[in-house]
Amino acid sequence: MRTPRFYEPQAFTEGQTFNLSDGATQHVSRALRMRPGDQLILFNGDGCEYFAELTEVAKRSARAQITKITTPTRQSPLKVTIGQSVSRGERMDYAIQKATELGMQQMVPLFTERCEVRLNAERQDKRRQHWQQVAVSACEQSLRCDVPEITAPQSLNEWINSVEADLKLVLHHHTEQPLGDFDKPESIALLIGPEGGLSETEVEQALTQGFKPVAFGPRVFRTETAPVAALSVLQYLWGDLG
Repeated sequence: MRTPRFYEPQAFTEGQTFNLSDGATQHVSRALRMRPGDQLILFNGDGCEYFAELTEVAKRSARAQITKITTPTRQSPLKVTIGQSVSRGERMDYAIQKATELGMQQMVPLFTERCEVRLNAERQDKRRQHWQQVAVSACEQSLRCDVPEITAPQSLNEWINSVEADLKLVLHHHTEQPLGDFDKPESIALLIGPEGGLSETEVEQALTQGFKPVAFGPRVFRTETAPVAALSVLQYLWGDLG
């Protein structure tokens, strides 16, 4: 059985004894029924992995002690920021989950011309918190020790005018330019449209801001499939999937 692994957003030192967060406590005491002496692994997003041993377990509280600290090399050397048009419900969750597993560094939810989702300020904040938790859960499962940032939603125009990267790509199936034409980048900004695709005006706006059109094969992907396919290819070419 694999050692349970949890995200704990606090600083750790070797030998430190501490209280687990409410979420981790619930998993430890109720879901997994762990006991003092059982082992667990923690990460806080700093790139390290913290091995710990439970010292106390109650229904509503648990304590553990750090026994070892390691620095595994699981963070992708390719820094990818995705501008992802906001999609409904599970589609957005899927895109974030899989992009996190594939090494994305940051995702910026975008409101585009054909985007069907409209959120007021309060709902935007709640959705961002939910999406960030989706990314955290994907890190727990995929053994990532860094946590990608899910930013507050932005307009397409705001993002394409501010994002910085060695290579900026917009998924656009009306192009035949191969990725092999580009020099190896250290960072990539990837623009992905909504279910109905980006409008021609939006594509032209992106091209004006230095984005290069690229297609990942002859078929058109769904909006939640696009980051999975694109990241797989990009990580194979220039990241850590080779």
